[in-house]
This record gives sequence, structure tokens and C-alpha cells, in this order.
Amino acid sequence: MMRQLIQCLVIGSLILSGNAMAANQIWLTQVEQDKASETHAITDLLDYVNQPLLTDSGVYFSQSFAVDSADATNSQTELLWYDFEQKKAINLTRSSVSEYSPTLLPDKSGLSSVVVEADGKQKLWRYPFHPHIAPSRIVYDVEPVGYHAWGSKNDVVMFILGEPHTLQYMLIEQQTPQVIATDIGRTLTYQPQLQQFGFTLEHEQQNWFATFEPYSSVPQIHYHFTLPADIQDYAWLDETHIIFAKDNIVYQQQLTAKKARQWLDLSEFCQGKITRMSYLNSRLAFVCEG
Repeated sequence: MMRQLIQCLVIGSLILSGNAMAANQIWLTQVEQDKASETHAITDLLDYVNQPLLTDSGVYFSQSFAVDSADATNSQTELLWYDFEQKKAINLTRSSVSEYSPTLLPDKSGLSSVVVEADGKQKLWRYPFHPHIAPSRIVYDVEPVGYHAWGSKNDVVMFILGEPHTLQYMLIEQQTPQVIATDIGRTLTYQPQLQQFGFTLEHEQQNWFATFEPYSSVPQIHYHFTLPADIQDYAWLDETHIIFAKDNIVYQQQLTAKKARQWLDLSEFCQGKITRMSYLNSRLAFVCEG
């Protein structure tokens, strides 16, 4: 698919200077027989980066840029694309608003993103790859959206910030969300083989990995296993396993198992803490903080 500059909402000039928000990087590794190989960083330490989305040909991610050379705390976040062939990243948006959580639309026609609009409200937007189609809101009245994941029937789950945070499920054509769970974590996913959404949540005073099955005659939540209390980030390894990291060690756990097993030791590349992860076809993209 040709990657073109996504048409921006409002063109604005950016000063691409260093931002001291955080020392973090996105790394990419090839996984062979439970070992990491060909591991390298695809971003530098100049700006804050997060939320990698791995595809066959590259990685989408969000990056914060300073917009005022005299004030490094004044920044905005945009969507970028790292191309495996060219071995470099390009900015996709260059807009006057902040965009987060790049996610492929189900039909692969563009990206969906959480956008902080001019009035500060966080809503879900569509950013088409076609250069002549303007970005537009997908969800109109539901906010503040923190994160999201698409299902297979033009449906979406959203992390809605609040007290408590809630998981809300919605068919796009209906624009009427249902609250599915409360006290949820920030990582939302969809597993197409299972046709279920994955998430973490606090349940019975423990941190659980759970899935939501929306397409059965009686939609329901499945509680699979408990996780360490501070774990919110994970990725699907396949339809029966997820992976998550404790500090700089990645573990895998089967949905029906009570215990995880060590999968990758990435301490050679990340001396800090591994957070966001994306896995596809033996490649792992991960964020190293610190």
C-alpha cells in the first residue's frame, strides 16, 4: 500500500527540536526460537514516542514534538510511519491538534486516531490514506476517548476516561455505546480468530486479563487469568497466548494457563521498562522507557 502524507486538519509549522518529556525509544526485534535477533531502535531519544502498531511493511507510532523552542513542555503529538524498506520514519499528519493511538481501519483505507480537538475534547477520528479525502470524526458524542480497538463488524471498543474508566462497545452505524466493564487498563485489542476483544481490568481486587465476546447470542466477558498488579500492556502472540513485560523481560501466557513463562530477555537492549508492544509474524515492536 502506498503510504502518503495524510491530509491534515489544519496545517501548522512545527519546530522539530528536542523535547525532554521522557527518555524512551521504540525498538524492533525478530523473534526466532524464543530469542531476539536483529534488534535495533527505530526512533531516537530526541522526542517522546509511544503506541507502536506493527504491520508487514512498517510501524505506525505516535511522537510528540516541541512547538515552542523556548518552552520544551509545550508540545503536541502526531502520527508517524516507519518504513522497513526505506529504514526511516515520516510524519503523516503535521496538524495543529494532537493525535494518538494510530490504529488501522478495518478496511485498511486509513488510520483511526484519538484526536484532542481544539476545545480539549478527545474524540475518535478517521484519517484516510487517500490524499483527497479529509479526516473526519467517527464517533460524535462519546468522549473523552483514551484508546480503542476495531472488531470485524464495523464495531469498536473504547477506553472512556472517567471515575472509573470504562470499556464501551459500539456499532458505528448506531452511535450508541454500551458500558461493558469498569476499572479497565489502557490496552485494548481484537483477536480475529477468537472474534473477541482483549483488555485488562480490576476484578475482585486483582488485575485480570479478560476478553469480551460480542457476537454470541449472549455477549459476555471471559476472565482468563490474573496478571501482576502493574501490568496494563500486552499483545497477542496468537489466538491462544498473550505476551506482557515485567521490567525488561517479556513473558507469554496461554489463555487457559494459571502461570506465565519467560519468553524473551531484552535487558541487553532495554535497561529500563518495556511498556507498549505490538507483535506480528515473528516481529516484535516495543517501547523502552528509561
